[in-house]
Parts: sequence; C-alpha cells; structure tokens
Amino acid sequence: MITLRDVRKNYSSEVVIGPVDLTIPNGGITALVGPNGAGKSTLLTMIGRLLGLDSGTIEVAGYDVSTADSNDLAKILSILRQENHFVTRLTVRQLVSFGRFPYSKGRITNADEKIVSKAIDFFDLRDLENRYLDQLSGGQRQRAYVAMVLCQQTEFVLLDEPLNNLDMRHSVLMMQHLHRAATELGRTIMLVLHDINFAAHYSDYICAVKDGLITHFGPPDEIMNAQILSQVFDTQVDVIDGPRGPIAVYY
Repeated sequence: MITLRDVRKNYSSEVVIGPVDLTIPNGGITALVGPNGAGKSTLLTMIGRLLGLDSGTIEVAGYDVSTADSNDLAKILSILRQENHFVTRLTVRQLVSFGRFPYSKGRITNADEKIVSKAIDFFDLRDLENRYLDQLSGGQRQRAYVAMVLCQQTEFVLLDEPLNNLDMRHSVLMMQHLHRAATELGRTIMLVLHDINFAAHYSDYICAVKDGLITHFGPPDEIMNAQILSQVFDTQVDVIDGPRGPIAVYY
C-alpha cells in the first residue's frame, strides 16, 4: 500500500502541491490524470524519493520513503522518469540488466541473468536484446526501459508518462504489457497518463489531479463522468457508452 498523509511541496507562493492525503491499494494499475502542470509527475517523483517533501509523510509498504534505507527501498519500489539519459551504446540486455543492481551491485549472477531473460521475454524483446538502444524505434526503446524497471522485481512500480512519444499502436501494446505485469506478476503499478481513455480502459483506479490537489479518486466507472472530467480538464467533455466501457469525447 502507498499512503500519503498531508504531503506538501512549495515551489513558490503561487505554485503549491498539496496538502495531499491519498491511499493507493495493493495490486492493479492506478493512473494519475489531469491537465499539464497539475502536479502529477511531482507527486510520482516524491513517492519515488527523487524529490523531497516540504511536509507530510509518504509510506510504501510500511517504509517511510524519506528515512528508509536506500537498499531496502530499492527492493520494494522502482521508478522510471520521463527523461532517460542512458548512454546509447548499450544493448537492450545491458540496459535491462541494470534493474538487478540493487541485488547484484553490478556483479550479475546466473540467477540474475535468468531474471533478465524473463523480463526480456515478457516484453517481447528477445529478437532485439543484442541491439544498441540507438538502433531501436521509440516504442522498442520504451519497452526496454520498462523491462529494466520490471527486472528490479519490486512490488511497487512508478512510471512517469510511459506512453510519451508512442503512437497509438505502441501505446496499446505498452498498456497491455503493463496490465499483464499487474495481473500476472502481482505488481502495483502507478503511472502518469495524459489520455483519459487509456486510463479508463486499462486502470483499476483513476486519481484526478488539479492545481496540486487530488480532486477525485476511484474506479474508472466513477471517474468517467462528464461533469467530473469537464471540471478536471477545464474543457467540455462528454462521456459515451463504448463497446468496452465509457469513452470520453472532448472538444
């Protein structure tokens, strides 16, 4: 379980995140949605301890992220930010192997290699494992980064805009992989998404963020409401019944 209590981050007198009180249950996918600048990525990076809090507490599986030992935290919580700056002359397998660092400290064992191979197979990267990152398409590279995070074998996985720069086909494939990771591997995945329809179709919970505050939290059927979405995104949104659930139409 991820728990935020009275979490605040002050950037200036005009830009404030919080106070935020939020509980993310174990299992499934929770999508953070909201307009640009709402504070979605800031919340995610605070949970992942890449950004400090000004006040409040964040706990992941009972660990206070502000005080927990880094090695202990790295075995229960992993995070992938939007900005990936790895040296491009790495192969896919080398990149995915970085996910084993909390355990191997750079000395990969046979057991680690098996875990790396499973992550590569899970994301359908076997044919690409010896290619360099700069030889991949954007969608292939993004799969490799997420495979690296899954290879860390943490119960909690944080992903900041994993669909960034992906076309529709690759976005669907990515969400299908993440859904499988949540259901088949038992991971608790929290991610930032810009497409509310992807969030509605693949998530178990949607957390709406606006002006640094949590405005709504619940299952997709509760959040996919025209009045709620219009208020969150400051634009007219209609919700219609689609063949696989509600669909937001905005204009």
